Amino acid sequence: MTTRLTVDIGQYSVKGDKANNDDFYAALIPQDGTLETRGICCVVADGMGNTERAAESSEQCVKTFLSDYYSTPETWSVRKSGSRVLSAINRWLLAQSQNSLADGMVTTFSGVVFKSTTAHIFHVGDCRIYRMRDYVLERLTHDHRVKVSRGSSHLSRAMGLTASLDIDYQTVTLEPDDLFMLISDGVHDVLSNSQLKACLVSEYDNLDVVASNIVQQAVAAGSHDDVTAQLIAIRQIPARHEKEIFSRISQLPFPPYLGPGMSLDGYLIEQEIHSSHTSQIFRVRDQHSAELLMMKTPSLELKDNRAYVERFYREEWAGKHIQSPWVVKVIEPLRKRSFLYYLMEPLSGITLREWIRQNPQPEPAPVVELIQKVIAGIQVFHRLDMLHRDIRPENIMLDQQQALKIIDFGCVKIAGIEEITGAGDRGNTRKNTRYAAAELLLGGITDQRTDLYSTGVMLYEMLTGRLPYGCQLKQELSWDTLGKIKYQSALRYNPRVPLWLDGAIEKAVKLDIDARYASFAEFLYDLNNPNPAFNSRLRPLVEKQSNTLWKLLALVLFLSNLLLLFFLLLFDVID
Repeated sequence: MTTRLTVDIGQYSVKGDKANNDDFYAALIPQDGTLETRGICCVVADGMGNTERAAESSEQCVKTFLSDYYSTPETWSVRKSGSRVLSAINRWLLAQSQNSLADGMVTTFSGVVFKSTTAHIFHVGDCRIYRMRDYVLERLTHDHRVKVSRGSSHLSRAMGLTASLDIDYQTVTLEPDDLFMLISDGVHDVLSNSQLKACLVSEYDNLDVVASNIVQQAVAAGSHDDVTAQLIAIRQIPARHEKEIFSRISQLPFPPYLGPGMSLDGYLIEQEIHSSHTSQIFRVRDQHSAELLMMKTPSLELKDNRAYVERFYREEWAGKHIQSPWVVKVIEPLRKRSFLYYLMEPLSGITLREWIRQNPQPEPAPVVELIQKVIAGIQVFHRLDMLHRDIRPENIMLDQQQALKIIDFGCVKIAGIEEITGAGDRGNTRKNTRYAAAELLLGGITDQRTDLYSTGVMLYEMLTGRLPYGCQLKQELSWDTLGKIKYQSALRYNPRVPLWLDGAIEKAVKLDIDARYASFAEFLYDLNNPNPAFNSRLRPLVEKQSNTLWKLLALVLFLSNLLLLFFLLLFDVID
């Protein structure tokens, strides 16, 4: 039986000497699948006391964060989701300011997102977050407060204070029986760590009581500020290897051998479109609606390969979260499945591999136009915090109108899912050395520039029918040998390629990830606006083909010398 993240929460708050409580706190434990994909949120905020709308600031900040965080794509990482939401809230708060800071909406924010086996901490201001493990109390955040004079200080960072929001973010690994504490400055300004710890160990099984005790002790110790305490006890954490998000589908059996005329779950097999050692794709017709679809099934040869099964479902899961004209649409089946497969929209046309075979040494302009469509599709993945990691001509379909779709994403890396499974790069079991970047092949850190490399290689191949490094990448690779591998100019194989375009491709396929374009936006700009810097790359032919030409020149000189020597000897004989 799979385990789920289970917590207990206790909270308590009282106002200080002011008319309103400027603190605000909340916690949300989803009751659906978003518990695994988005996690549990616990937040405390403290509105700046010298502003008129302090209480409104903290309340709006907390409520908006909880609402908007759970509205972000499930594919996003916690960090991306939290940072994007907080940046938007900061802009909104700042926009509410009228004439001065006193009229504005400023608040601190300290929150924890508990997802799978990790706590993701977001912090700006002077509330604090602690963790107690094995009776050791550890402070996890630093106050963003500047001392003005003895006994006087002010916030240096807060929500709604400046247009540039600097958020402290960190992660800590969860263990059962961890106890997290979020408190406002009305608590930590008057209670010491030893006093806080004494409260935490007194009534561990009743967190509401513990939170109330902390608040009451702070008031008794002389706190005149608003006082808030929020406690979260980790009771149970999921086992990462169980991969809860994939468990239901991966229990389905592999389908039997299929062929034209056979039926599976009400889908009539009309034709096999594609077959490989990992999967088959069939054109099928829904026998109930007569709708034409495509069905992808896993290969029976891999039925005992658990990693492959997870990757197959990962591909379907990713496809369901992508809605784009540049990516094949995954269709939700209307009936319960008896076997492991998934459905896609019907496609017609050829793969980009076939296009390359049909178009040797093409004109650069239509090739650049096509690659921009490929990039548009890849950027759909990147906006969802996914890396494709398997961009190659076989995975791109073109119809007669040159409409393009990415059709395979079994190697996709999904940031939001990696946080649950901890799988890292394990999902990419098809590292094709022809298109895979060095960091992917050698186990380095991958990012969007990894897909940019593959795109550059594919652009080079579309123009030349060859690869930018020839057979050099077939050798045993290591970080030390990468520097010895040299780029081969596209002009060697297709004289139609302008020098600036060759320069752009060379930069895109740099083996060193830091030497490539920093983003697809930069690459696209150079594809549409010839970079004059690349035109200075023009070198004498002797330098470009140095080995061959020097050998040829040496041979010519040698033969010339022999010929000269022959004539000199001949003239001596005649004389």
